[in-house]
Amino acid sequence: MRLFSNTSFNSYLLPFFGVFASTRGYTILVLVLAQYLSARYILAPQKTWIEHLTDHRLFLLVLASSLAIAAGYLINNFYDAEKDQINRPKQYLLHQLISPDLQLFFYGCFNLLCLGLSFFVSYRAVLFFFVYMLAIWLYSHLLKKTFWASNVFAAVLAITPFFAISLYFNNLSTWVMYHASFLFLIILIRDLVKDLQNFKGDWVRNYSTVAVVFGVKTTKYILTLLMLFAAIAVSFLLSEKEQLGMMYYYFLSTLPFLAGLLILLWKADGQKAYLWLHNLLKFLILAGVGSIVLVRYSI
Repeated sequence: MRLFSNTSFNSYLLPFFGVFASTRGYTILVLVLAQYLSARYILAPQKTWIEHLTDHRLFLLVLASSLAIAAGYLINNFYDAEKDQINRPKQYLLHQLISPDLQLFFYGCFNLLCLGLSFFVSYRAVLFFFVYMLAIWLYSHLLKKTFWASNVFAAVLAITPFFAISLYFNNLSTWVMYHASFLFLIILIRDLVKDLQNFKGDWVRNYSTVAVVFGVKTTKYILTLLMLFAAIAVSFLLSEKEQLGMMYYYFLSTLPFLAGLLILLWKADGQKAYLWLHNLLKFLILAGVGSIVLVRYSI
């Protein structure tokens, strides 16, 4: 069985780049950073960096989360290959650096490694990641084509690794839930914008996304409502000024940022415009990760 794609480049180097592209290695690196920053400044601020970095169980949880998400990206790309050929031709070419057989091989390896590592944390961690991996497969194989579940389920899956860390530190305080609610809403908004961006491929492949089922205009109304909910979540976070520290100014700046996104949303028409919006939402998330460190500085 031939695993590697036919290419003139080095037969070892190209599959490595293919795996990195298919698993969105850069996104996973940001996730690892976000988990450690959250642990240090939000979930267990009483512990020092040395204590967090030498906590082997925390390390195993973060690594297991990364492997589960990497496996999720691989199986998602496997099922979405034909759709991506229409919606994201450049990314599709990168994903083709490894064959479907090799994608499934790494998918299985990453899942097994994830379960193996979580075994050294606790039996509850094994159960947690088993259910998480099953949910990712269910989403990629079935729910992604169902408009009423796809976007919400994807957003829940995206924030689940942070709940793993929260449960580890036994910290599900109101303040933490405000953070989770804001992140959930921003990811949900980003996912719906992605539906608008991928409208053509979803329609061709008969994916029942919100944009395909209800149309572009109705999807924009739904996004407007979600941005309003995100602004409400921000207002709750701003009420925790003492706990936020200098991160208060990040959340304060998200209000005009969301207003600007709303204006751009209603002006957007075409894949490039929606891609621009999608990237702005990515920037908002990335800026939020970087601003976590500001919690340590009081206003």
